Amino acid sequence: MPGDAWVATSLDQEFVRIPAGSFLMGSPLDEPGREAQERQHEVVLSRPFYLATTEVTQAQWESVMGANPSRFADCSKCPVEEISAHEIESFLARASTLEGVDFRLPTEAEWEYACRAGTESVFGIGDELDTDHANYDGHYPLAGQAAGEFRQRTMPVASFAANPWGLFDMNGNVWEWTADLYCEYPAGQVEDPLGSCASALRVIRGGSWVFGADSARCALRYTHRPQDVGPSLGFRLARW
Repeated sequence: MPGDAWVATSLDQEFVRIPAGSFLMGSPLDEPGREAQERQHEVVLSRPFYLATTEVTQAQWESVMGANPSRFADCSKCPVEEISAHEIESFLARASTLEGVDFRLPTEAEWEYACRAGTESVFGIGDELDTDHANYDGHYPLAGQAAGEFRQRTMPVASFAANPWGLFDMNGNVWEWTADLYCEYPAGQVEDPLGSCASALRVIRGGSWVFGADSARCALRYTHRPQDVGPSLGFRLARW
């Protein structure tokens, strides 16, 4: 279970202390929607870390960067979007100076570990996901599950119930940039991995409002070039 909460006062952002531990990263062969790149392997995370309970909001971004680039700019509590990984690096540097800590993006392994929250289920909150519990395009449910609502935009963070570790919107709303380049998974156990290879692509996780339920699986890997922006590309903060 996660430990004590911590609040970044300059951002009014709560964090949960995620415990060290190990888990099976990737998906089993029989998971609906599974892709070959999701090869299961054991990952050991040797030290605890803090992860923001919500995605960075437009208000938080604007308080640090002085402007709001988002397409859905009428919602200050919605996640910031239309931001590249390069722009996030500038935000991290400025926010770290304001708070006096070193903010960063979570690694891909940290992100999946937190999404799973001690479970082995497809979504971390269970093997089924409906649009009463996450913001994704309900026209495209996971195979064998019921269709739902398509809201056609982002929603305010924490509009839905948190996962067992107190993290909101790990499934849907906006894709979340990670620290990893897109690299092939190892075949065996690995400790504290960080994707570093000759790749022009950065890993994003979690699905979004404009993608189907499959995109929101804890194991699903998706990518963008670090210079890309879009109305479903956001992030959440991590720190040691």
